[in-house]
Amino acid sequence: MAANPVIPALGRRLFLSLAGAGTGVAALTACSGPSTGGNSSTTAADLDFKDVRPAATIDFWSNHPGKSQDVEKAMISKFQEKYPDIKVNLVTAGANYEEIAQKFQTAQAAKSGLPALVVLSDVWWFRYYLNDSIIPLDSLISQLNVPLDDFRTSLVNDYKYDGKQWALPYGRSTPLFYYNKDHFKAAGLPDRAPATWQEFAEWAPKLKAASGAQYAFMHPALAGYAGWTLQNNLWGEGGAWSKDWDITCDSAESVAALQEVQDSVYKDSWAGVSSKDSADDFAAGLASATVSSTGSLIGILKSASFNVGVGFLPGGSKAKTEVCPTGGAGLGIPSGVTREEQLAAAMFLQFVTEPENTAEFSAATGYMPIRKSADMTAVLAKTPQIKTAMDQLAVTRVQDNARAFLPGADQEMAKAAAKILTQKADVKATMTELKTTLEGLYTKDVKPKLKA
Repeated sequence: MAANPVIPALGRRLFLSLAGAGTGVAALTACSGPSTGGNSSTTAADLDFKDVRPAATIDFWSNHPGKSQDVEKAMISKFQEKYPDIKVNLVTAGANYEEIAQKFQTAQAAKSGLPALVVLSDVWWFRYYLNDSIIPLDSLISQLNVPLDDFRTSLVNDYKYDGKQWALPYGRSTPLFYYNKDHFKAAGLPDRAPATWQEFAEWAPKLKAASGAQYAFMHPALAGYAGWTLQNNLWGEGGAWSKDWDITCDSAESVAALQEVQDSVYKDSWAGVSSKDSADDFAAGLASATVSSTGSLIGILKSASFNVGVGFLPGGSKAKTEVCPTGGAGLGIPSGVTREEQLAAAMFLQFVTEPENTAEFSAATGYMPIRKSADMTAVLAKTPQIKTAMDQLAVTRVQDNARAFLPGADQEMAKAAAKILTQKADVKATMTELKTTLEGLYTKDVKPKLKA
């Protein structure tokens, strides 16, 4: 695969747009869902909803990203005031994106118990598309007059493929650099995020000496999307998990980047690795800084007993900007439920993504306001740190294909990171092994559904 990628020199954005123009997707243009709902389940021929009445009851599966259960309940109440004939059941379908994905896959296999609307993460939606598990939203968007041009372009475009819209953004985020302002002041450091990881490495001994914290920095829990946040370290040193479909996690640049991360834990001893949630560890004062999702912002501000600072992710020796990935989750509609349920789900999806509601969701969680017209004045007056996350969106970078498109790759990246950061494994050998695994995922699960 590395020597002969199926789509050479093709960036993800270009790959998506060309696929929509008919350049390379085999067996993917027909969007007929699996027969999971009897004669009333959706097929490619009946995605016309003009004569459909919305279902009286639908299930909405969520893992409540950013501890959003309360705001989700509030939005459901407001929706049912507007549409009293539609009841939305909020179902806690998992504690994280992986758990909700596994539950959804189980329901797909059983051909029963599917939700009408489901939270799907940045690394799961594409496999649902490959498996015809979700429907394109275009006809529903048209019928309900959803203004796609008012959604933040980079966020809504992440769910475009084969010329269609497969989900709408929901709990969308970037990683942020969080730091303890009090610790930084005590160490005589500037009140800002470091420009590069090399600069932070110079600051770290001063932080440890002055703050009394166990660590200057807490690496995110490896099971908590290490493949996502480590893209920042890789990109800063000119590395990546992949370049287009060419797996590059074992390149000299990638190995050098991850060696620096390992050295922060073992050789230089200024960083720890969170066992559960680095945001909670940071808020508890165990470390002077961490990297975590913007969706952790409100929780950190509520929990911390110190002044919290936020900043852009640091760059590296090779790149100092555009080293931050987007991420988070969208909302999709399964193909195996009735058109009545799909229409009701789309109405609820339209409602929760309206400007007022996305501003409310952002205020409650710290996630990005997904609509351009969302009035964030009151939110920013109360939580000005959210503006840093919004500003960083302008310098984000599309995630590597290997993480976003290869089924199961994120878990494999986390396993590799665990070997490097908790077992002190040889970085080059671990990345060589990971490359073999990722190429296997590509060859087995993606390549058969693409054509040159």
